[in-house]
Amino acid sequence: MAGIVSYGVYIPIYRLSGESLNQVWGGATKGEKAIANVDEDSLTMGVEAARDCLKGIEKTSVDAVYFASTTPPYKEKQSASIMAAALDLREDIITADFTDSLRSGTIALKMALDAVKAGSAKKVLVVASDCRIPPPNSDFEPLLGDGAAAFLIGGDGAAVEVEGSYYLTSEFLDVWRLEYDKITRTWEDRFIREEGYVPYFQRAVSNLLKSHNLSPKDFAKAALYAADARTHRDMARRLGLDAKTQVQDPLFGKVGNTGTAFAPMTLVGALEEAKPGDRILLANYGDGADAHVLRVTEEIEKLKDSKSLTRNLESKLMLDNYGKYIKFRELMEFEHTPIIEPRTALPELWRHRKLYYRFHGVKCKKCGRVQVPVPKFCIYCQAEAEFLEEVPLSDKKGTLVTFSMDERAWVADPPNVLAAVALEGGGRFFSQMTDRDVNSLKVGMPMELTFRRIRDALGVHNYFWKCRPARV
Repeated sequence: MAGIVSYGVYIPIYRLSGESLNQVWGGATKGEKAIANVDEDSLTMGVEAARDCLKGIEKTSVDAVYFASTTPPYKEKQSASIMAAALDLREDIITADFTDSLRSGTIALKMALDAVKAGSAKKVLVVASDCRIPPPNSDFEPLLGDGAAAFLIGGDGAAVEVEGSYYLTSEFLDVWRLEYDKITRTWEDRFIREEGYVPYFQRAVSNLLKSHNLSPKDFAKAALYAADARTHRDMARRLGLDAKTQVQDPLFGKVGNTGTAFAPMTLVGALEEAKPGDRILLANYGDGADAHVLRVTEEIEKLKDSKSLTRNLESKLMLDNYGKYIKFRELMEFEHTPIIEPRTALPELWRHRKLYYRFHGVKCKKCGRVQVPVPKFCIYCQAEAEFLEEVPLSDKKGTLVTFSMDERAWVADPPNVLAAVALEGGGRFFSQMTDRDVNSLKVGMPMELTFRRIRDALGVHNYFWKCRPARV
């Protein structure tokens, strides 16, 4: 039976506290929410979740990548193709974007399951990620958070089998964005809840249970979508679920509502504690609703050590102030900096695509030294190009050799930290450091590589790899 072979999750390291919002707008907001760094977007977060999902998996076994998001970086340009390159997957695979609905993640799961069942793909990677911008000083601002989840769907060795599903489609309009909107629009809360969310969500779940002769008591956990904590509690009560034992923590006040990634991330939380034989109820909402009966198999024991959601929750840095958040999201016009206008060259990006996206270096067949970026000849023994063997480096860990900090650099998150990282197996990478606490940096600390958005120029999003302190 087709199901989930592996899973992964990503939560940005930065958090914005309710106290920071209260200092600006007043009020009594509590808790915190996850905030994507200035060099992150839905694509880079999705890459992180997918890398977590593919740990220990042979990358050549992936036949398709489906990317679900309401905030893809391009309106006309596939994001899944960039993701496949950043993950160093084969070129002869299918890539597709699923967008425009908060339910895109579970719809993509449906398409992946159908592809595996039909035999058109053996393994499909499904990634859900969102980085939505709420209106400042709105009910959405303390609520919307950023994050991503990924699932590898396959037929053999599934840790979670999908026993049944039920889908509803609705034209109901509740939360939306127009072509040039940067922030979300919404209608009145009670109207959304009573005419959209509650009837469609309940109908999807009740019809699913009825068709499979199940009751709420048959589920060990329920991973439910809801716009906020109050609505979430109310829906759990309406469905007859025990809030203390059956309902998976939706992470309001810790991460926030992550949009397309919300239900998938909640499911990852349930799977981290699941036991063989457990049934899990997964239910999602947006332009209708869908509900699923999941059965955990013995294969879940092989994934028990990941605990990626727990690690991501514990690994965090608090934003210093609300002003930094505003700058990260470009919600205010700031002083123009006296720097050269950034430019880009698409032929250059294409020519060096294996470096920029896949982060390939070379290993000299004569002296065995690894080098990045790719030279025309070995910089150590002067061997010609035919002796240089291409090697993937993005998954390599490293140690910090040296670093510098420029307090006066024109960057969105000063100081500008530049670092040299010695990669395991050889090679040294010089790059900007991200996701760092400048007070904790020290030579010799463990480092890792991360795919980030470098800058935008001429309407092109430029992506490349940076280093960061290893998240543990």
